[in-house]
Amino acid sequence: MSASRQHARELRKGAAVLPDWVKDGVRAILAPVVRLAIWLHLTPNTITVIGLLITVGAAVLVGSGWLLVGAAVLTAGSLLDAVDGALARAQGGGTPFGSFLDSTLDRASEAILYTGIAVWFMDTLAEPTLPVLALLVALAGSFLVSYSRARAEGIGLTATVGLAPRTERLVLVIAGIALAGLGFTPILIGILALVAALTVVTVVQRIWHVWRLSRLAAVTEMKEG
Repeated sequence: MSASRQHARELRKGAAVLPDWVKDGVRAILAPVVRLAIWLHLTPNTITVIGLLITVGAAVLVGSGWLLVGAAVLTAGSLLDAVDGALARAQGGGTPFGSFLDSTLDRASEAILYTGIAVWFMDTLAEPTLPVLALLVALAGSFLVSYSRARAEGIGLTATVGLAPRTERLVLVIAGIALAGLGFTPILIGILALVAALTVVTVVQRIWHVWRLSRLAAVTEMKEG
């Protein structure tokens, strides 16, 4: 089996993705937004920056205790975050800088959102230490998940496998914020602990995946040599 076919098989086995019906629904929602962005002559980079600003607003709302409103705004911002890629494809493909900007601002968005949650924890909970600790581990794990993918791509491999890519993490956290807004704060804390655990597992999965691919590539190179 060639390295590329093994690579594809590993991606199918390990990648955690949303169901197809969810992705189809999101595409249907985004289509008119993309058309509007084209009509307004907006660039994908502009959409990326607007998405960050919306996340800042959502984090301020969450930190101020407006959890349900913050979750709604964050949902809108998350959908807009998907528009930049769709818009880039509609305009003939993205640019290296656009990819860099999108990835960088995604990390900034996560940090800002988690900061808003931490502020709310410290302002609301009598004992915020453990919830904030779970949040910090989840944030660090999220950064490591993204970093591991970037480093794999830097050596010519891909590492999109794992239980907790960004979309799944964001869906979980938004749901947790909304539930906390309804009075179910322990569920948000539990979700953050779950995200923390899943990100650690995902990093281990990606390390293992890249190790296997690098070994496979070395063996293939030796055979072809």
